[in-house]
Amino acid sequence: MKHLFTTFSAALISFFAVAQEASLLKLDVEARVDYMQEYQAGAKINEASGFKGKYLNIRMDGKLTDNVSYSYRQRLNKPNKEATFFDATDWITVNYQLNNWTFSGGKQVVGIGGFEYDGAPIDLYFCSEYWNNIACYQYGASLAWDTASRNDKIMFQFCESPFRRNALNTENDEMFAYNMMWIGSHGFFSSLYSLNFIEYLPGEFINYIVLGNRFNFGDFRLDLDFMNRAVSVKELFGKDFSIMCELKWSPINSLDIFAKVTHDRNVSENTGDWCVAPGTDITRLGGGLEYYPIKDSKALRLHLNCCYTYGKTSGMTVLQDKQTIIDAGVTWKMNMLNLKRRP
Repeated sequence: MKHLFTTFSAALISFFAVAQEASLLKLDVEARVDYMQEYQAGAKINEASGFKGKYLNIRMDGKLTDNVSYSYRQRLNKPNKEATFFDATDWITVNYQLNNWTFSGGKQVVGIGGFEYDGAPIDLYFCSEYWNNIACYQYGASLAWDTASRNDKIMFQFCESPFRRNALNTENDEMFAYNMMWIGSHGFFSSLYSLNFIEYLPGEFINYIVLGNRFNFGDFRLDLDFMNRAVSVKELFGKDFSIMCELKWSPINSLDIFAKVTHDRNVSENTGDWCVAPGTDITRLGGGLEYYPIKDSKALRLHLNCCYTYGKTSGMTVLQDKQTIIDAGVTWKMNMLNLKRRP
């Protein structure tokens, strides 16, 4: 054991020495702790109330060469007792860039559009039924092309299906997803659009059309996402969808005030949607504020928010009719190491 520790320490020191000479290495640690109160039709849910350690993450980013970079994020609090170390790995990717093309491989974020979906979980407080059920980190590969202006990026991705482990408690590693995304930035307007074909059972696909829109007007930011899901052509539009909308106002640099509403609906006849079950028609709305007490820094954040959920549910949904959640907490993000590349 002593010899193993010595060997590991020497290797780690060597890695940092090389990284300092030839790469950029940035190491961050972030954590969030909340105090929550949850009620169902006025009755307090004791197991969901009290202090909750929500997130504890480490993240490493760097460049090995001018063309090769890497990124890694690990949750130190695993999602459940049965989860393995790699189940708690959000992503671990290596990227090779050549001119306007970037090839990436490893565990990645599944290329689904929308700004609620794209947000870091540590920065989200209450979300849609869809968001609460999608396994958005999977192994795969992607190829992205940037336009000459760098205002638009088109990404093609082939990865494992988020539904390899599904509501039927079946597991199949030979299920895949085929995703195409447009990431755009044009002044006050930004986009996260996607077209997705995802296996929900071997050989059976559900398709997504996702339109993620962000508008910036001075101190205001509006996110408006629309996600349409379908298994069959006869139920292509309007049967199974989610809408997510958030308005954020930043009157001063240290304060954000937000209001948010989500609506998930599935009145289709098929059972191919493992995220929003047929028979679901549910709305969640609420608002809150974020305060940054350190001047000109986002390293420390205090938050307070409340949401109410109402509507029709089907089966074991995360969102429940007449559900109220009050949430207050603190988030801190610390840069532990930053090694710059030498010229």
